[in-house]
Amino acid sequence: MDSFVTEKFAHMPSEVNIAPSWKIRLANEFQKGYFLQLTHFVKDEYKTQTVYPPGKEIFRAFDCCAFEDVKVVIIGQDPYHGVGQANGLCFSVRTGVRSPPSLVNIFKEIHKDIGKPIPSTGDLERWAHEGVLLLNATLTVRASSPGSHQNKGWEIFTDAVIKTISDEKTNVVFLLWGAYAQKKGEVIDRSKHLVLMSAHPSPFSADRGFFGCKHFSKANEYLRSKGLKEVDW
Repeated sequence: MDSFVTEKFAHMPSEVNIAPSWKIRLANEFQKGYFLQLTHFVKDEYKTQTVYPPGKEIFRAFDCCAFEDVKVVIIGQDPYHGVGQANGLCFSVRTGVRSPPSLVNIFKEIHKDIGKPIPSTGDLERWAHEGVLLLNATLTVRASSPGSHQNKGWEIFTDAVIKTISDEKTNVVFLLWGAYAQKKGEVIDRSKHLVLMSAHPSPFSADRGFFGCKHFSKANEYLRSKGLKEVDW
């Protein structure tokens, strides 16, 4: 573990893997008081509770998709809180784990939108390597307790991430599904990025605007218009 990670994350539950370009841009955030309090909270939770994802995967979204590669941002809320589900990427689960209903609906919309077959795995790491930042608002959660790590500081951190992308990059597509993600996306500069909004893909709301949103083809059309490589959804 390099000296930066050793110094900044000594109080995290295990080694943290994060792309160098993110380390540089988030260095000041890691030193703020709220983040220190957050890391103490997270450390205690991992010691005394079952917490997801595994500690080494807390920042996996930032390790799989470096800052310079970000073309699309998808904003989720909490990691999955069931056994073996969360893998550090929003909406994603490990290979071999049954896809949760929201992810099933995402795959259905992709199939309807661009004709791609529904994949056999719900692990979205392949998207991350294509420049899709799969960002949950809260990066950890206690087992079987959704929302248990909300309002501890993660939201401040991920707000800073979104603002950093908005301020320092151009022509990024932000996919904001549901009211929570849309509220979180209010800091995005619409004059230099594309923001696509719809209902959440949850079975409780997908029929109210997620199905038929065509966000995947629209994202690729925008990227293509800017001379950027499309995402192979």
